[in-house]
Amino acid sequence: MGSKETGEGADLVQRVADTLRAELTDGSTYHVGGRYPTQRELADRLGVSRDTVQKALREITHEGWIESRRGSGARVIKTQLVHSSARRHSRPGAAALGPFIEAAFEEEEVALDVFTLTAQSLTSHLGVASQRVQSGEISPRRIAVRLLLPDLRQPSLYPRNVEDPDDPRPLERLRAISRRYTDLLVDTLRDLRQEGRVPEVDVRVAHVPHYPTGKLYLLNGEEALHGFYDLVDREVRLQDGQEIVITDVIGLGATLFHYAKDEDAASEGSRFVTASQQMFDSYWDRSHQFG
Repeated sequence: MGSKETGEGADLVQRVADTLRAELTDGSTYHVGGRYPTQRELADRLGVSRDTVQKALREITHEGWIESRRGSGARVIKTQLVHSSARRHSRPGAAALGPFIEAAFEEEEVALDVFTLTAQSLTSHLGVASQRVQSGEISPRRIAVRLLLPDLRQPSLYPRNVEDPDDPRPLERLRAISRRYTDLLVDTLRDLRQEGRVPEVDVRVAHVPHYPTGKLYLLNGEEALHGFYDLVDREVRLQDGQEIVITDVIGLGATLFHYAKDEDAASEGSRFVTASQQMFDSYWDRSHQFG
């Protein structure tokens, strides 16, 4: 992550926390019950101070990813799992979202339709797929991504300050997160085209006045992954460094359910993918009406 940082701003802490979350959801770095690195190990590997790591660890501990036990260090207690109803389409080791995204990018024509609260999970996994494209390991000819997000100007049950529901800062924080990851996703994909790695890249973002109750990924028109958000009270750090407890949803780590089309159009997998695609298209086609 670069040379040792001396500043302990909220942005740096958030970037480190994002990195740690991405590793916990990539399906390969950590497993439930496994040992989690020490603060010193993480600080050395990420090139930041132990104080920054400590603050980032406090976030992921509060979110339920790891727990510390006296005398035995920290252990992983949650990762992101995928439960598949399509055994013939399941891939060995595909216990998380990452392997499914990477497999989608192994096709010549890549098409991703995603309806989610923010692009945080998707961006982290697209980064891995992008690196494989840049290295020449995979060579898609076309990448088309449609990202459907909620209009965060609309009121919602979340995120809200538990002690002060009228506090605008939790929603401002969510807007900043959404902008950061959406911009990063768009830049990552467009860079592949500008660098000549992928001949055609079409990435589009639309907004609807509806906060999703879960996340939906549609991969190449053949597979769907769907997971529900959990509504929780959790501690977050604001831009000014203040820590407050907010009512929020947790998307990273949500259990995802996988469905795939097969030769039987009436099968559960085929019907779920078809219905999910129809739902996504109906929202997408009307998104321009909401302005």
